Amino acid sequence: MLLTLTALLLALIGLVLTGGGGWLAALGGSLYYVIAGLAFLVTAFLLFRRSAAALWLYALIVVGSLGWAVWEVGFDWWQLGPRGGVIVLLGLWLMLPAIRRPLGFTSPTGTHYPASLVPLAVANLLAIVVAGYAMTQDPHDLGGTLPTEIVNASPALGGDVPAGEWHQYGRTPYGQRYSPLDQINRDNVADLKVAWEYHTGDVRLPDDVGETTYQVTPLKVGDTLYLCTPHNWAIAIDAATGREKWKYDSNSGMNPDRQHQTCRGVTYHADPAASFCPARVYLPTSDARLIALDAETGEVCTGFAENGVLRLETGMPYNPAGYYYSTSPPVIVDRKIIIGGAVNDNYSTQSQSGVIRAFDVDSGELIWNWDSGNPDVTTPLPEGQTYTANSPNSWSVFSYDAALNLVYIPLGNQVPDQLGMGRSEHVEKYSSSIVALDIATGAVRWVRQTVHHDLWDMDVPAQPVLVDLTRDGATVPALVGPTKQGDVYVLDRRTGEPIIPVREEPAPTGAIPEDFTAPTQPVSDLTFRPEPLQERNMWGITMFDQLACRIDFRSLKYEGRYTPPSLQGTLVYPGNFGTFNWGSVAVDPERQVMFGMPTYLAFTARLVPREEIPPKGQDEKGSEQGLNRNEGAPYGVYMGPFLGPLGIPCQAPPWGYVAGADLATGKIAWKHKNGTVYDMTPLPLPFKVGVPGIGGPMITRGGIAFLGAAVDNYLRAYDVTSGLQLWEARLPAGGQATPMTYTAGDRQYVLIVAGGHGSVGTKAGDSVIAYTLP
Repeated sequence: MLLTLTALLLALIGLVLTGGGGWLAALGGSLYYVIAGLAFLVTAFLLFRRSAAALWLYALIVVGSLGWAVWEVGFDWWQLGPRGGVIVLLGLWLMLPAIRRPLGFTSPTGTHYPASLVPLAVANLLAIVVAGYAMTQDPHDLGGTLPTEIVNASPALGGDVPAGEWHQYGRTPYGQRYSPLDQINRDNVADLKVAWEYHTGDVRLPDDVGETTYQVTPLKVGDTLYLCTPHNWAIAIDAATGREKWKYDSNSGMNPDRQHQTCRGVTYHADPAASFCPARVYLPTSDARLIALDAETGEVCTGFAENGVLRLETGMPYNPAGYYYSTSPPVIVDRKIIIGGAVNDNYSTQSQSGVIRAFDVDSGELIWNWDSGNPDVTTPLPEGQTYTANSPNSWSVFSYDAALNLVYIPLGNQVPDQLGMGRSEHVEKYSSSIVALDIATGAVRWVRQTVHHDLWDMDVPAQPVLVDLTRDGATVPALVGPTKQGDVYVLDRRTGEPIIPVREEPAPTGAIPEDFTAPTQPVSDLTFRPEPLQERNMWGITMFDQLACRIDFRSLKYEGRYTPPSLQGTLVYPGNFGTFNWGSVAVDPERQVMFGMPTYLAFTARLVPREEIPPKGQDEKGSEQGLNRNEGAPYGVYMGPFLGPLGIPCQAPPWGYVAGADLATGKIAWKHKNGTVYDMTPLPLPFKVGVPGIGGPMITRGGIAFLGAAVDNYLRAYDVTSGLQLWEARLPAGGQATPMTYTAGDRQYVLIVAGGHGSVGTKAGDSVIAYTLP
């Protein structure tokens, strides 16, 4: 009976492999699965015949599959496992006495001899030895070290921020995410313990939009921490104890048409001579308001704008509630509060303007507006007129250099992201670019585009980092701009000209007939772009879901980075989460090195004609997953991560790294897998495969980088020089926020907000956790 059931199982596997393998072969893929499927069928037939040749043939299957797997992927355990796991387990099963005995023979004297174990045992042993060896290898690791020499002992950090404080989203106007504190260092970071934990009380609700997320980096001014929550509460906390000082609820309400329900931070401003609220916290909200609060009490500063509230929908061409809001803190410089806004991706062509505006920090009066649809006119928009509809917007964080009188804006795209027909000359110029505006007037001083005719949602997501670099003995004011596609632009921030070379490379063609593609795309010499995917990079838990992913890969249109969207379906890699996102990178201005978290997760995009789009409300999620309707456009788009039948990525891990680069040479010094599948699987497995993440790092003079962000719930500390992990702490929820550090009394603290992220599916919560040395 057991032999018969085993034969049936092998026959079933053979049928699946032969059928699926034939499909794959017809698409131009590997012939292995057809050959293996036929071998399984013959083995099953021999088992039915009770022939000992079945074990010999299966031994050949084991050895042949092993040779094919090593030829395809080398000694990469996470790639070898799915190819051989089922095969080796069945090989061990076939060695059981209950299987071997019926396959033997009986001598004329009546003695029964089971089938020989030798060939199958040798084959299985060989596979196990190869697997064991592969477990000791890490073919994806790039070992090395960053230079430790201090290049500039007195670097410009941006602004006048005391060493123990954190005044802006990236600590200073330069956005370096660098702290000059060194009490916590490589020698003692492993001793960090929880100092206090505070719960905001703002938790994810059942009727919240999918992307209800904690992405906030608190500010620390004096003895107080200031932060905001996804539902737009502003909170002040004692920095030493975590005791709540005040809480303000903006009552921004719930709206299912919002794509994002988040707040990355508040903005602090102090003016002792002010007639009202000498210290203020400005809170952006998801219903398009900017609210001024008294930093001491949390009361609304009614002297600002309209009873303390500036309404950002003023001057917009449309007013669909929920389609326009601000998720990032504005910057304040030269008594101007400069702010952009987010629009819903791919909901409708009737989207609000992406205008950047500067308001008087006291009165809320409009001083200038820069509208990329009308870029040469920055004088305040006259009453009764509206800004250009659906112009590229900026939803991320700005940086500024007060000495150069420039504010640096990361720009996105026009809706819809995947359709480029009909874009204006201005849209083609400013989409997916970094723009430098004059702080006084809003006039464009320079623009650097990172993607031409963007059809992939590769908007510039990250706050540009400003740092003074030493080049040929001279100090050059630089800007470091990470991008979704993996290129890191290092530019002269005075002119936008490259410091590290940028070249144009030929790009794939083949857009839909109504559209076109740019013949070339820019590539920085400092790039974390991944190698193009190949069929052998497809992955799964078993050979069966890997086969399904191979078929999907061959069925999609893919010619490498910048393959245009299609009706057939296109593989987009890097995907929409990007190699880098709003978390940006951290830069040490003394050593002039960079720490980042490149992520690699492929997406798919399939255009669907307007007449084939189902009625509203069906199969639509918006943003990064599901049907994006693109109302008003001739096509919608189905998009989402490139996943297999079991809901795991079709591409093989690693999906996430930590990496260090030398900004003096433009070279990547090291790159290590980051994060485990502990919170990605039903069982809490601590396998370090390198997982996706979204969030940002922070580094200190103590030589430590701190990073949460990964989809396992940990905060980790790394040696900046080598990238080796030195410490980790388990978080009660997803840590998809950028950590910060400060001093209170004579102690240095490291703080992270752990509340989870809706898009990546991490555990929701409401914790603010501070760590310090015992």
